[in-house]
Amino acid sequence: MALPLRTNLKRFFCFIQKFKPPKRCFCAAVCPENKKPPGSARVFSGIQPTGVPHLGNYLGALENWVALQNQYPSVLYSIVDLHSITQPQDPDQLRNNILDMAASLLACGIDPEKAILFQQSQVPEHAELCWILGCLTSMPRLRHLPQWKMKTKLKNEGSVGLYTYPVLQAADILLYKSTHVPVGEDQVQHLELAQDLARIFNNSYGELFPEPRALLSSTRKVKSLRNPSAKMSKSDPQTVATITMTDSPDDIALKIRRAITDFTSEVTFDPETRPGVSNLVMIHAAMAKISVEEALLQARGMDTGAYKGLVSEAVIQRLTPIREEIQRLRADRVHLEGLLAQGKHRARELAAPVLAEARHRVGFC
Repeated sequence: MALPLRTNLKRFFCFIQKFKPPKRCFCAAVCPENKKPPGSARVFSGIQPTGVPHLGNYLGALENWVALQNQYPSVLYSIVDLHSITQPQDPDQLRNNILDMAASLLACGIDPEKAILFQQSQVPEHAELCWILGCLTSMPRLRHLPQWKMKTKLKNEGSVGLYTYPVLQAADILLYKSTHVPVGEDQVQHLELAQDLARIFNNSYGELFPEPRALLSSTRKVKSLRNPSAKMSKSDPQTVATITMTDSPDDIALKIRRAITDFTSEVTFDPETRPGVSNLVMIHAAMAKISVEEALLQARGMDTGAYKGLVSEAVIQRLTPIREEIQRLRADRVHLEGLLAQGKHRARELAAPVLAEARHRVGFC
């Protein structure tokens, strides 16, 4: 006896479902299969040497970096000084900024035994792979990336280096066959370029590079204390808008005391209508390592003025040991240079064979 049409269709679609290709996923943060990284997993990330980081850098990236070095078998963190010269730099200041950034990363908890910490320009393989990948990239592809549009909008011009900045980012990642990259949501497009270039190279010359996945951080962006509609930034003309990792307790208390809030005295969390107060709540929760709900419970009965004192205490308590360690490390320049030299050798041990293979694939040798 023939089965009803509905039953036949149901069986047919169940049969087809078995052969559907798995959906491609670019974000490791939301994939259950990535909760336990495989032994071949490798994390890469970089930070520009702008001197001592600010609170937004710490909560938005560096705190996560410390956690990742304990979760993944292979981790590389680069001070990306090649990227920094896409904007005008004073050479002496740049040299000092590189060491200040190294000191800051170490003070925040980056362990050179668990992660390779190195200076990008000391590994020449980055620049050569960038050239190879640049020859596989179209100009229209780069023109629409946010880095170029944002920077050129400010100055109405830009260098070739700024234009190809995302290609160098891709080279940074692919040079180490990185599988995971911690990024903010505003950097996902640049990571997609690295994924595209891995595919293009592999299709043209044979399989070499894995397609790296994004590790999206759940940490909220820290806003300016004086303009909560903008991110906290060192370039903010109002110095009281940004808390740096080396600010004294008095400086921190002053900056938080002068933070913009509103005319409502009660402390609530509503980023849309109360961005200033919500920024303080987020900072308090992050620095005290509690939830937003717990932060609001602690603020119950306080007005925003009194609550600023509670936020200051949380920030000062967390940053004081970091500030003291940065000061100690900055005083020993030879030690910092030695650690970066060790990191350079370890990074080159990984980079050199990958570049050699890429050179061979494209026909250089």
